[in-house]
Amino acid sequence: MPVSPRTAARPIAFAVFLLIAGGLGLLAAFELSIEKILTLSDPSYQPGCNVGVLVGCSVNLASQQGAIFGFPNPFIGLMAWPVVITIGMALLARADFARWFWIGLNVGVTGALAFVIWLIAQSIYVLDVLCPWCMLTWAVTIPTFWAVTFRNLREGVYSDAEGARRAGRIGMNWIVVITIACYAIVVVLAQLHMDAIPRVILDLQNLF
Repeated sequence: MPVSPRTAARPIAFAVFLLIAGGLGLLAAFELSIEKILTLSDPSYQPGCNVGVLVGCSVNLASQQGAIFGFPNPFIGLMAWPVVITIGMALLARADFARWFWIGLNVGVTGALAFVIWLIAQSIYVLDVLCPWCMLTWAVTIPTFWAVTFRNLREGVYSDAEGARRAGRIGMNWIVVITIACYAIVVVLAQLHMDAIPRVILDLQNLF
């Protein structure tokens, strides 16, 4: 049975990616929110994500950086990641969004990436700690930004020029490599400033 053009054009891979990224981001935000609430209710409580000296959540949750807008940062994720999940579900249902919607989403994920970059810098250069759930948030925010941006270029959201569309197609083909390169930059920065790799290994050895 032939597939209709509308069904064939459905961005299944992109939609599934948004569902997975949104789900992981929501999980991280939920876990951090629970840990923050438990810490506030019992100052002696030790979050389960406290793995060791370098890897843990307590320092981040108790810091000013952990509530930069006057409330815990994870609450932002509780509001934002369900939007990403909803968009993924809508795309699977063949929803057709307007150009302004995609531009708005791109603005949102760009803001999220900028915030994550700032949080990474604070964790590495100021707090000297790596929060597991925070790192999961970083890990999904980075490819989400690239996926939305390259998708918009490919689909002509910003320009109908073939050069822009080609850049989007190439970017989508290389998104895994680009994301890994971004991860590598974070690892190198953490290693250079924090001597992170041996300290993480030591924390894990002490844990087990």
